[in-house]
Amino acid sequence: MKHTIFLIALLFSATTFAQNNKTFHQFTVDDIMGESFDLGQFRGKKVLVVNTASKCGLTPQYEDLEKLYQTYRERNFVVIGFPANNFMKQEPGSNEEIAEFCQKNYGVSFPIMAKISVKGDDIHPLYQWLTKETESQVGWNFQKYMIDENGRIAGWVKPQTKPFDPTIIQWIEGKSTGE
Repeated sequence: MKHTIFLIALLFSATTFAQNNKTFHQFTVDDIMGESFDLGQFRGKKVLVVNTASKCGLTPQYEDLEKLYQTYRERNFVVIGFPANNFMKQEPGSNEEIAEFCQKNYGVSFPIMAKISVKGDDIHPLYQWLTKETESQVGWNFQKYMIDENGRIAGWVKPQTKPFDPTIIQWIEGKSTGE
């Protein structure tokens, strides 16, 4: 009996350890064209994950997100947009409409994924992981999660935090924020 309890405890510990060691690179999502997209291809890069929306007061952040991506992409940095319709239905379009909107209005060239849910009963597994690991909730469109080169969460900032905020720039450039 003691042996059985020990084995159950050991299995539970191993399962918990494995879940806690999950990284961003272990997820596969669909891109905006509906193709499977392995996030493991970003090993060695810093990634800014942003839930986006086309009809939000913060939508103009697309412009600075694109500028940020263009400024730092040669330094192993990428922005990834995850359109979501969770907040006041501010992303009502289809994936095709979202892709067209982003390109036409903001010249977005960074990767945009298929529309997902970032909260609620149908929250996407990636966002389940992001929010659980950071003990956060996605408060609105354009919340930003910073993922390090090893696929670990380095931090997150609120939606109103602009892409060129010192917290984000210092993280990209590898400078200490003094925290």
